[in-house]
Amino acid sequence: MPGTFVIIAAGMFVAALVALVASAVMPNEESSATEDRLATLASRRPGGPDSKDQPSLLVAGSLDDQKVGFKAIFDSMPQLRQYLEQADIEMSPALFAGICGGCFAGGVFVTVVSPLPVLLAPVAGLLIAAIPIGWLLMKRKRRLAKFGKQMPEALELLSRSLRAGHSLNAGFGLVGQEMEAPLSVEFARCFEEQKFGIPLDEAIEDMAARVPNMDLRFFATAIILQRQTGGDLSEILDKIGRLVRERLQIQGQIQALTGEGRMSGAVLLALPPVLFLVMLKLNYDYVMMLFTDPAGRYMLGAALFSQLLGALAIKKIITIKV
Repeated sequence: MPGTFVIIAAGMFVAALVALVASAVMPNEESSATEDRLATLASRRPGGPDSKDQPSLLVAGSLDDQKVGFKAIFDSMPQLRQYLEQADIEMSPALFAGICGGCFAGGVFVTVVSPLPVLLAPVAGLLIAAIPIGWLLMKRKRRLAKFGKQMPEALELLSRSLRAGHSLNAGFGLVGQEMEAPLSVEFARCFEEQKFGIPLDEAIEDMAARVPNMDLRFFATAIILQRQTGGDLSEILDKIGRLVRERLQIQGQIQALTGEGRMSGAVLLALPPVLFLVMLKLNYDYVMMLFTDPAGRYMLGAALFSQLLGALAIKKIITIKV
């Protein structure tokens, strides 16, 4: 069985990479449970439960906009389309999937024409294909983080607008004009939807669904409940803004305290593959024993497995939820 174990180890490595990407893409259980509870409190939209999944008429395509082939398959993926929208990337899901496929083919081709073992071609292709995915996740994370930092100022501006005698709809328009992107874009879109006749509750719920921010979900729930039960909305917004500021301050302290752990984890995870490439350049025959010798294949599989366990352990240690 020459190479069988290496193929199995490569398969385990690829499966682990897919699992890590899936865990990064899908929301965690705690946030999902909290969002479900908030959505239950604020679910007062007309049209039944199925109307929540219907796209807005402002963004719906025409009846003649029919797609066929792979483009229709990738464009029908709501999660990928939502991630591209949240990252503010003007690109169709089919084009993004094509870029990832091209990167995978390029990684496989480079591995075949290089001195690297051919068995590493799928792994190299997945690593290269992960570059655009990582770029998408990084842009999305930065945009959502900036949105979260703008929330306290937007809540205070909206509260001052209400105290000055403006309506809540006009307050949304004021936030869209005075604030910077990305928060201004979302509030301006919500304001424009109201001008086109969409109810305020539905427009706010759509905005909270587009932007997966827990503070925005609390804001949407507070506004919807206040419109149904009454109360001083400006005071509610002040309290939410103060709570968001304190939470952001605690998150900043956690980031500072866990900075050393994140740096250590990056160095420890990058050291084995970098050392492998250096030794491959300096002594090719010595490194190839990991693939030709049975003991070397077992050691390579154990190294890949321990590397993944170490990555998960480090991520678990430095991740502190607030």
